[in-house]
Amino acid sequence: MKRTLIRIVVAVILLASAALAQDVIPLYSGPAPGSPAADYPEKEYFSKIWNTEVVANVTHPSLLVFKPTGGTPSDSATVICPGGGFMALSIDSEGIEVAKWLAARGMTTFVLKYRLAHTGEDATQEFTTLFEDHQKFRETIDPVIPLSLADGLAAVAYVRKHAAEWGLSPDRVGVIGFSAGGSLAAGAALRYQPDGRPAFAAPIYPATGMFRGDTVPADAPPMFIAAATDDNLGLAPDSISLYQKWTSAHKSVELHMYAVGGHGFGMRKHGHPSDTWIDRLGDWLQAEGFLKK
Repeated sequence: MKRTLIRIVVAVILLASAALAQDVIPLYSGPAPGSPAADYPEKEYFSKIWNTEVVANVTHPSLLVFKPTGGTPSDSATVICPGGGFMALSIDSEGIEVAKWLAARGMTTFVLKYRLAHTGEDATQEFTTLFEDHQKFRETIDPVIPLSLADGLAAVAYVRKHAAEWGLSPDRVGVIGFSAGGSLAAGAALRYQPDGRPAFAAPIYPATGMFRGDTVPADAPPMFIAAATDDNLGLAPDSISLYQKWTSAHKSVELHMYAVGGHGFGMRKHGHPSDTWIDRLGDWLQAEGFLKK
């Protein structure tokens, strides 16, 4: 009975949060480029394993728009890419809650639902099982990673192209991502075309091994990175490597490596210093001129 009540309360909160998104925009005008025909629907549900709301089986990428709700409105914006191992999206803790935090401080935000590997009844259970078998896990996610990365690049380019519709400056559109979504944020900072350069990038506990051979662009955006040394997926070195990549290229970068925090802390509170990472991001965005006092 208690669990059922908790799930109902969480569902109500999520519905209320989603209602704050004034628009839901398809990322592409037609079928997503490069995707095979798909006849399975997108799914959103509460994951008992991850203890949060998740989205799975995304085949038609979209953007949830959150307009400023407080603070001094800014002409800057950010695309937010939730994580989930390319098999699900932690849509609340690494998406909607981040969007609301920034919107309350004057920034327009866009939560990206990007393409994911096809999963069955419970994507989070499949992830947990597959992650123990590296080969099967890679076989599952490798085909979709290029599509996910393409969605991240396309999302930044889309917001830049339509910036005037929201009263934004196209050259002040950044990207924030978590875990797999952090890969999208890093990819957007490394592989952008001229019409899709992010103004800033904030990969949070990202996986970046796929970018080992990438060269930092000459006009690479400033970067903010946050992760925990005790990352239970073993991704802490990826953040350090990305930081070193930026410093070696003499580009602006800030790294917060917390001793304790694990993986996937997002907007959850665990009583560790990592709980304040979003405040440090806010400080950094303000120092960089993207948030007004």
